[in-house]
Amino acid sequence: MPTLEFGLDTFLPVTVDESGLPISGDQAIRNAVDEAVLAEAVGIDSFNIGEHYRTEFMDSASHVVLAAIASRTERIRLGSAVTVLSTQDPVRLYTDFATLDAVSNGRAQLIVGRGSLTESFPLFGFDLADYEELFEEKLDLLVRLLRGQPVTWSGNFRSPLTNQLVSPPIPQGHIPTWVGVGGSPQSVVRAARFGLPLMLAVIAGRPERFAPYVELYKRALQQHGQPDLPIGLHTLGFVAETDDEALEIQWPYYKEQFEWAAHERGWRPPTYDQFLAEVDHGSMFVGSPETVAKRIAETMNALSLSRFDLHYAIGRVPHEHRMAMIELYGREVISRARELLAADPEAEEAAAALRS
Repeated sequence: MPTLEFGLDTFLPVTVDESGLPISGDQAIRNAVDEAVLAEAVGIDSFNIGEHYRTEFMDSASHVVLAAIASRTERIRLGSAVTVLSTQDPVRLYTDFATLDAVSNGRAQLIVGRGSLTESFPLFGFDLADYEELFEEKLDLLVRLLRGQPVTWSGNFRSPLTNQLVSPPIPQGHIPTWVGVGGSPQSVVRAARFGLPLMLAVIAGRPERFAPYVELYKRALQQHGQPDLPIGLHTLGFVAETDDEALEIQWPYYKEQFEWAAHERGWRPPTYDQFLAEVDHGSMFVGSPETVAKRIAETMNALSLSRFDLHYAIGRVPHEHRMAMIELYGREVISRARELLAADPEAEEAAAALRS
């Protein structure tokens, strides 16, 4: 089983410069490459990019950006924060990430999900009425392709394959693929049925509320005759030298981002008190290195996690602050979280079980 992994997730936001003006989309992509290079230098385990088709995010072709990062790094794992498999062609997705795996010398990984934002459905000609069936069918094909054997397959949403071997080949065990789940028990059971690791995605509320899903996943693995598999968590956060500095930097960009989301989805606009509640016990891991490390260790222990991915610097936080945050996360937060986990007898036992 894998050892503990601490990663960073990003949607490649179009940030602002020091004067508060938006930078260009191409500069946002180049900045993200620099952020990933720094992430490796400070000891972060993985760098993962989402998939959206919106003017505020530049992550519509994550495999291309990850390949650029691969050319400037040697160790850090490179993956998707989520790939919207429902509107992807599994064959093309396989070839993209198999090629990334080759150029990165075996560092590619995937998280696949159904997507909470649905702009890719009309863009690529898919019907939201097929939301569930699309994901089920495409996950089935992707899993078969990842096994590396000739595939014979048929479905409702693409042409069939007959004894088809897709290249480039990948060595056995490469491109670890997780199923991202945002709150659906059916998705938890599906991940177990396909024998894939589970990634819990938290964007609001207490992470600990996912504990019943963790137990459901473990039971479903047993029922489907699968071995124990790792569980990860994707959540939001920002790190600065002090708690007050972290709150001061992150709040205005969080407010702006979630006001946009509230307008689109009919939510109530965020208040500062709600933000502080999320920071205190919810999805926002914001504060000094010690504060964030404690929350990470507590959450990983509570949910039996072997992987923690921080979606860092929510909104249009300037590149300079993002780089400073990455430095603190890599050099201080991760090492402190590992210390706290090792010092906790239950966490130490869980980590030992994962390594066995």
